[in-house]
Amino acid sequence: MNIIINGGTKGIGKEVVNYLARDMNNNILVTGRSENILQNLSKEYKNVKSCRTDMSLFDDQCGKFKETIADHFKNVDILINVAGSLIVKDFLNMTNTEARLMMETNFFGPATLIRIIKPMMPAGSHIVNISSMGGFQGGSKYKGLSYYSASKAALACLTECLAVEFSDAGISVNCLALGAVQTEMFNEAFSGSQAPVDAKQMAEYISDFALTGHRFFNGKILPVAVGNP
Repeated sequence: MNIIINGGTKGIGKEVVNYLARDMNNNILVTGRSENILQNLSKEYKNVKSCRTDMSLFDDQCGKFKETIADHFKNVDILINVAGSLIVKDFLNMTNTEARLMMETNFFGPATLIRIIKPMMPAGSHIVNISSMGGFQGGSKYKGLSYYSASKAALACLTECLAVEFSDAGISVNCLALGAVQTEMFNEAFSGSQAPVDAKQMAEYISDFALTGHRFFNGKILPVAVGNP
């Protein structure tokens, strides 16, 4: 499998890399903002290549990314969009710069990435977008997370739309709306709380779903949550 993991330098994304890289039949390209962590992953796993990207600035990095993809892959079987940005602040206090940073990282960047990768994806391939229960319609909402939740809701809606647009090409697009997972981002949003699931456990679920979920789902937004924070 040729797999791209967008946002694999920390938290759940890094654990997804660790899980999938154990299978040497998987050729992985991982993106992220930390050059040091990307280099360490490439050193640790012979089947992992990396490309430093910042989803909030991805419009300026598209050219480099396209060249990197062309150097490593002729086709892409799986794309997992894990990259995310969180700023915890009340709606009225949020600046437009902060709001746009989250929208670029959580929605526009992944959307642009999909546009780049889609022509390389054969029938039977799978796009998995990682959203949040905060962006899941009817899910619990929390103070200070309005823009973050809205950006994740946009990614979830895009999933439904692209599943229709890509159906003729045989490409499945699904979205996992994650609940509480013990990560740095969770600690920032819910200081003092303890999540029922850790990053490694969730990464295993996401990885297995990326490999097999398209056999049973397409265009679905699936809540993956044990409980609320």
